[in-house]
Amino acid sequence: MKKKDRKIVIINQAANYLTVGLVNEFANKFEKVALVTGSIHIQGEELDKRVAVTKIHKWKEEHGISKVLNYLRALLSMWYLLMTRYREYEVFFVSVPPMGYLLNLVLPHRFSMLIWDVFPDGLKITGMKETHPVYKTWVYLNRLSFKKAYRIFTIGEKMAESISQYVVREKLIVQPIWSIFQENEKVPKKDNSFIAQNHLENKFIVQYSGNIGLTHKVELLVKLAENMQNHKDIQFQIIGRGPRKKALQSLVSEKGLKNCQFLPFQSDEMFPYSLSAADVGVVILDSITAKGSVPSKSYNLMSYGIPALYIASPDSELNHYADIFQHAACIDETELDQAREFILKLKNDKTFYKTLSDNSIKAAQNFRRENAGKFVEKYLNA
Repeated sequence: MKKKDRKIVIINQAANYLTVGLVNEFANKFEKVALVTGSIHIQGEELDKRVAVTKIHKWKEEHGISKVLNYLRALLSMWYLLMTRYREYEVFFVSVPPMGYLLNLVLPHRFSMLIWDVFPDGLKITGMKETHPVYKTWVYLNRLSFKKAYRIFTIGEKMAESISQYVVREKLIVQPIWSIFQENEKVPKKDNSFIAQNHLENKFIVQYSGNIGLTHKVELLVKLAENMQNHKDIQFQIIGRGPRKKALQSLVSEKGLKNCQFLPFQSDEMFPYSLSAADVGVVILDSITAKGSVPSKSYNLMSYGIPALYIASPDSELNHYADIFQHAACIDETELDQAREFILKLKNDKTFYKTLSDNSIKAAQNFRRENAGKFVEKYLNA
C-alpha cells in the first residue's frame, strides 16, 4: 500500500543495479519517486516507468583535481535541484559523490543515506593522515550530518562498527545488498565462449575482476602468480581498469610472467561468461580501508558458487563473511604462502572445492534482490 502524499528523491551520480532496485521498491510505496543521477547502468532490471529522472553531470573515471571538480559540480547540481524542483521531497542519498550526504547540513529536507564506502577513512589509502585538515574537517562534518540524518543504512556489521565512530551505533541500520545475478547460472567451461576466445581450455583460473585502483592491491595477485610459475595449468587473470593497471602490466612483462593475463572490463553480455570462467574469485582490499568497504563482486561470486580468496585484514567485513559462511578463505596480505596453499588445495581436492562452492551458493541466499524491499520497509518502520 502506498504512502499517500509522500514523495522521495533518490540521489546517486552513478546509478547501477543496486540504485535501480532501491528506486523501484520506493516506487511501490511512495506516491512520487524521483531519481537524480548522471548515468544509469541497467544490468537486468529496468527502471520503473513511474520514476521521474533528472540528469546531472556524469561521473567519469578521473583522478586528482579532475575527480574533485567532477564531484563538486555534481554536488552543486544536487543542491540546486533539492532547493528547487525537489524541495518538498524526502531525500535518500546513495554512494556518489562520497561526500554527497553532507548536503543535509545545508538543506531542510528529511535526509537519509546508504553508506557502503566509509569516508574520510578511505582517504588514508592516499597517505592522508588523521591530522590532515581535510580529514579532521570531514570527521567533524560527519558527526553533525549523521546526527541530523533521518535514517542511516550500511551493509554489514563491521562497516557499522566503523561508522559508529561518528554516530551512536543504535542509529545505524544494517541491511545487506544483493548480487546482480539471482540464480546460479554459471556457464560450463565446455560451453563458455570466453574460455574459447582467450584460449583458457584446461586452465585452473584464479580471477580478479574489478577496478585496479589505490584501494585494490592487485600487485599481490601478481606476486602470487610469480610464486606459482611452476604450476603451468594455473592461470592468473586480471580483468578491469584503473590508474595502476599500466604499472602492473609493466611489472608482469618485466618478470616474464606468462601465467598472468590482463583483460579489459567485459561487456554486460560477456560478463556472465567471464565470471563463469573463474575457478577462484579474488577480492582484495587494502588493510587500511578493509573495514569500511565490501566490493560487490563478492556477492556475484557467491551467486555462481565460486569459492573466493579474500585478501583483507582480520577486522574486515570479508573476513566476517568467510567465518560465518565458510565459502572462502580470508588471508592477510602478509601471508601469501597461505593463499598459495589455498589455491592449490582448491585445485587438487575436489571434495574441498565442492564444499566451498556449495557454501557459496547457500551464502548467496542472504544477498537476494528481496533485500531492496527490506531497505524500504526499514526506512518506513525502523
